[in-house]
Amino acid sequence: MVFQVGLCSVWLSGFVLIALSLYVTQRLPSLNDRIKVSKLNLGDLGKPRITIFSAPSPFNGSVGARQSLAIRSWLALSPQISVVLFSQHPSVVSFAGDFGSRVLVEPNIDFTFLGTPFFHSMIARSRSFTSDIFVLIDPETILLNDFISTLNYAYELDRDWLLVASSRNISHFPFYLDEAGKRWRRGDGKWMRTQELQEILCQSWQWNHCKGRMLMAWNSGDLPLHTGVLPPFLYGKGIHNNWLINEAMSSDFRFVFDSSWTISSFYLYDPEPWSSGVVGNSKVSGIEMRSWEYVGNSYIGALYGSLLYHEANYSSLVKLLKCDRKYIFFNPTENFVYPYGYRSSFRLWKERILHPWRKRRIMACIDGINSLEKIPDCSLKDHMKLSTPLEFSFSLESLLPFIADKNKTIVLAVAGYSYKDMLMSWVCRLRRLLITNFMICALDQETYQFSVLQGLPVFKDPLAPSNISFNDCHFGTKCFQRVTKVKSRMVLTILKLGYNVLLSDVDVYWFENPLPMLYTFGPAFLVAQSDEYKTTGPINLPRRLNSGFYFARCDDSTIVAMERVVKHAATSGLSEQPSFYDTLCGEGGSYRVGDNRCVEPETNLTVYFLDRDLFPNGAYLDLWRKKNVQAACVKKGCLVLHNNWIRGRLKKLERQVLSGLWDYESSTRMCLQSWHNFKLTS
Repeated sequence: MVFQVGLCSVWLSGFVLIALSLYVTQRLPSLNDRIKVSKLNLGDLGKPRITIFSAPSPFNGSVGARQSLAIRSWLALSPQISVVLFSQHPSVVSFAGDFGSRVLVEPNIDFTFLGTPFFHSMIARSRSFTSDIFVLIDPETILLNDFISTLNYAYELDRDWLLVASSRNISHFPFYLDEAGKRWRRGDGKWMRTQELQEILCQSWQWNHCKGRMLMAWNSGDLPLHTGVLPPFLYGKGIHNNWLINEAMSSDFRFVFDSSWTISSFYLYDPEPWSSGVVGNSKVSGIEMRSWEYVGNSYIGALYGSLLYHEANYSSLVKLLKCDRKYIFFNPTENFVYPYGYRSSFRLWKERILHPWRKRRIMACIDGINSLEKIPDCSLKDHMKLSTPLEFSFSLESLLPFIADKNKTIVLAVAGYSYKDMLMSWVCRLRRLLITNFMICALDQETYQFSVLQGLPVFKDPLAPSNISFNDCHFGTKCFQRVTKVKSRMVLTILKLGYNVLLSDVDVYWFENPLPMLYTFGPAFLVAQSDEYKTTGPINLPRRLNSGFYFARCDDSTIVAMERVVKHAATSGLSEQPSFYDTLCGEGGSYRVGDNRCVEPETNLTVYFLDRDLFPNGAYLDLWRKKNVQAACVKKGCLVLHNNWIRGRLKKLERQVLSGLWDYESSTRMCLQSWHNFKLTS
């Protein structure tokens, strides 16, 4: 009987303990289910492939030296590391050549006309590579060995994750890597251990979660970093890191944690934080020239996502710490610790969870870190309440010398907001052809701001008509007649400033760069596309000069002739196209010479109508109706193809998109690249 009572007591005690265990488990924070460490033997695991992405400035002067040291420090950490540099500058290509296949240069992402890369394009390109871990880092940030051990630990987590780490700012770094890139040495040449270097650095450093530099790393899981679309932030111009962290925390797809205390990353203090932009042989620098980049990022940060309305506190991020030579996760909000090797968590100050000596060590470690990290929470909301308008510091006159090619030629497009997507497809196509000497004249404030945010060289026409219809501004409408007159007026303005102009409507698709062929026409020539649709007969008949694609040189004859065109158009109730023909070819074609030219008698300007096989209009040979428009045009030898002879903006847009002659993705605001369709192996 006594035995049975004792046995029942044991069963009852077991039941109570099980119930209590279930209750305690239910009371544990949700993070317990979110981070678990695999118990696989580290020695049996393959080392993760790590790809580091960065966007360096040109390798010139002290900036180049700091970047070189930083990148060499990355490569010294592990043979599993490869580096991808986003740049279009020759000095970056030259630098990468010294490291063979371990350092690649990727020019095929979106850049502004000043060479600033777009953050969303960098992220998209990085995810098209094959790697186990992706890292995005500032090009001047130096890394030490604990970077690798931290990533190896994170790689074991059984949930997709996003790691962030603020880099320390130091004022002096008198050390360098040896020629082999393996060991750190003092100024006197003596080598030093990494631990010794870390101890020296810890004596004097600062970091700033809001304005400082930061690295981010994530594993190659199936889950995205965040919900929604990553907007077109300019890299290195503020907001974008905090925006991404905020959206990742809000989306809750990935476990987001702060590794600032386990990764030794640092950079030298830069007294001139406003980076310089290099365009050709011209340099643009200074706050007065580049502040629009920061204003633009603030504008976008407020427009997209939840940062303006629901800003997560950086200090609330779960922190990865290393205490007593063990990694632990510390939740500062709930005062929880998640030690390495334990699936359960324990609340600090509670009893009987760990051995007292281990608990004391961990508590002392956390107390020590908390005493050092006296960094107040920062908020970016004030940065996104803009008092400064989103405008360039550039006027038309100041843009011209930056944009023009060696022949002082400008490719000019004039566009309104209803054609913004077609404008961007046109821009993306020119970029793919490596044509950079283009400029945009914005007909309205919306197009101007859109172009600024897309990094385009844009200026406003102060005399542009204000009542521009969104959908009803195509050929034949009153709106079209008003808008086209802006084009000839702006061309004349640029000619008078001493630059040649190739005027191209944004619905002209470029297969090749036509400028080499157009340069073969000398002074006192104006060459233009013919709008004649008949396959035989003269192509210079009345009203067949297409003012949507023509090349004008800045010589006296052309300027005088263009002045007459602009004057004629100003008093005409029609578009500028009839004014071109009647002024330059005479009413009824009285100045025609042969089948493909006119000669204006007073200026002796020759107007040449371009070969339609090379420069076809939208009706010639029914090219737009071909099953494969591109193949038909390439076979014909087309340099360009005009998407005209169609009524209505939407029909024009649909025809071009369906033909495949389209180079822009409006949902992501990125130019289409070949890497969008398949994965490359880094």
